[in-house]
Amino acid sequence: MERKKVTILDLQEKKQRGEPITMLTAYDYPTALLVDRAGIDIILVGDSLAMVVLGHENTVAVTMDEMLHHCRAVARGAKYPLLVGDMPFLSYQVDRREAVRNAGRFLKEGGMDVVKLEGGQEMADTVKAIVDAGIPVMGHIGLTPQSISKLGGFRVQGKSVEAAKKLLADAAALEEAGAFSIILEAVPDRLAKLITERVKIPTIGIGAGPHCDGQVLVIHDLIGLFDRFTPKFVKRYANIFPILTQALEQYRQEVLSGAFPGREHSFTMPDEVYEALLRELE
Repeated sequence: MERKKVTILDLQEKKQRGEPITMLTAYDYPTALLVDRAGIDIILVGDSLAMVVLGHENTVAVTMDEMLHHCRAVARGAKYPLLVGDMPFLSYQVDRREAVRNAGRFLKEGGMDVVKLEGGQEMADTVKAIVDAGIPVMGHIGLTPQSISKLGGFRVQGKSVEAAKKLLADAAALEEAGAFSIILEAVPDRLAKLITERVKIPTIGIGAGPHCDGQVLVIHDLIGLFDRFTPKFVKRYANIFPILTQALEQYRQEVLSGAFPGREHSFTMPDEVYEALLRELE
């Protein structure tokens, strides 16, 4: 069957059929190409690039211009997945009109299909304003990395009755505001199940157990390319950091020893041309 571009409607139909949704991050052309070819439904150009690509301690430092730069690269590499641009810190929290304008830039300048932003009830009006402007929005509740200082670190959310009720209310508010999907991050599995059952829009889990409508991981965690830490909820499907390190070390050694480049890696000049050149130089 011919593969077609994934749409928001496709995701809604997957939820209704009980068919899992697949989602991964990508931050550049070659990675987007790989994720696309793997048949993944959604690519998130996440603000996690601040940490795994740009080397910052958290996601707060990444800028709109940096996000758009990476979005454009991903858009050039991915043809079929739904493309989600992650709105960075302070691009939507301060002013609603500025939030709509920045969301529009992700579509107009970044080549994204939709945007994602963090926050629940407190962001519902902003979500509605962006949706009313014709820009689809994916919500994000639970552990929201842009608010990591307020949350007291990378901790599981919704562990008390009151905290769980707030997350349920957050999900309902985002759905009411027009969000087409919600990411649930670092949420207890049974609470994620309750949220998934109570909202009509798809939920995508990251550290939220098996009962969400879909799953997302940071690709650098999945393939073992980020060396600082690995979250508990990550399953590492490959560990390429030591493989790449070994390859680079071997390259260094072969350059030092003269083993590289060999004749097979070099361009040769015909003998008669070389000899003529030497005569010219005499």
